Amino acid sequence: MIKNVTFLFLIFSSVLFAQIYPDQFYVQRIDSIYANIESSDGIKLSPDGKSIMLQDSVKEGYFILKPQSSAEPFNRGLPSWNGSSPYNNAGFKVQMRFPYGSGWSSWLTVGFWKDYIWNSYGATGYGDLNIDIDNVVMTTYRSKWQYKVILTRTNVNVTSPTINKLSFFVSDSRTTDNVNYTQLLNDKPAAIFIPTGFIYQYGVDPQIGGSICSPTSVAMILKSYGIGVNPYQFAMDNYDPYYNIFGVWPRAVQNAAEHGLDGAVTRYRNWSDAREVLANGGRIAMSIGLPLYAGHLVMLAGFTSDGRPIVHDPAKSNGYSYLHNKNDLAMSWFGKGGVAYTFYHPDSVAAGIEEQFANHPVSDFNLYQNYPNPFNPTTNIMFSIGSAQHVSLKVYDMLGKEIEVLLDEEMNAGNYIVNFDGSELASGVYLCKLVAGNRSETKKMLLMK
Repeated sequence: MIKNVTFLFLIFSSVLFAQIYPDQFYVQRIDSIYANIESSDGIKLSPDGKSIMLQDSVKEGYFILKPQSSAEPFNRGLPSWNGSSPYNNAGFKVQMRFPYGSGWSSWLTVGFWKDYIWNSYGATGYGDLNIDIDNVVMTTYRSKWQYKVILTRTNVNVTSPTINKLSFFVSDSRTTDNVNYTQLLNDKPAAIFIPTGFIYQYGVDPQIGGSICSPTSVAMILKSYGIGVNPYQFAMDNYDPYYNIFGVWPRAVQNAAEHGLDGAVTRYRNWSDAREVLANGGRIAMSIGLPLYAGHLVMLAGFTSDGRPIVHDPAKSNGYSYLHNKNDLAMSWFGKGGVAYTFYHPDSVAAGIEEQFANHPVSDFNLYQNYPNPFNPTTNIMFSIGSAQHVSLKVYDMLGKEIEVLLDEEMNAGNYIVNFDGSELASGVYLCKLVAGNRSETKKMLLMK
């Protein structure tokens, strides 16, 4: 029989356990933003109800949102946003703060759009908290944060900047530290290919060509949706005058938002999840590092029939539909944290980014895909029930033989996670079946040793 099955109740737990905490993605769109304003001055809802903007007679305003909480702790965070500020003399600045001691840290600036028009950028560090350009880094784990957004224009006759979405992808740094490259090499998604108009970054402009992989990759993503942009102007719009670089992650996402895309800075942990996004109409720009590059962005174009990733690599003149060594690319991307820009076109078949990176609010009934999957030898099985009822959670082999009873008891409403240890099993596909009341759901789990 299988031993070491760990049961955790997520909602009320505040104790830090030894397990690695899963990635979580939190998004607030305009309805949620406007409904959760804790304090504000000089702002209003836009006439079309789709964004927040400055009141007609003011040059600067702000809003602070009520604190948000994550289901599980994190020590890394990737903020991003969608809004608009097409003119150089108007913009918005996004700040965040986190619990510190018995209160809160100071407000930390995590980025701005578009030109730098503020007298002071603001703090980027407080205690063990640090904003590493576009990455929230902390040495201890937290599970709360709060947003402040400052909107500014130099003259009331200038069109107001607007903002309509705030995203925060949080994770545990230990996930990146424990990448299983054998699993990634054996992860072979089905064939798919996303064509685009190729852009060679060094051909855009001889002076900035070596520095614009990020905006060039996003420009190719826009072209793949039939949205044409001038690569040079798009790169200049991406330029961050405070840090003096072209590759700040949330700026690239925001730059695409000016052209109609719904985007966020996210992470991926396997090829199959990335392939699912492409299949659902999404696009991915991968932030990669060594051994392929010191730091670079490429567009994920798809996968070959034998599961090798295809990229459009703007650093190579022959980079269209380019095949890097799969293991080298895995080390360059997943070993750097799997950071990516994820985009959807509003007309795409997918409902949106939230559905690809659900943070799993309590639902009436749901069995989520186990994490990680494939796994070796342990994995986490998460499910939700909306009311108190009898719950059965069992694992079967593909012949229908019962392998293990993980749960068989009365349970209260909530989100739950069960740790399954397959160390005594052979590699293969297993079935996890959840039964709650008169409802049931089954997921496939792949054990690869």
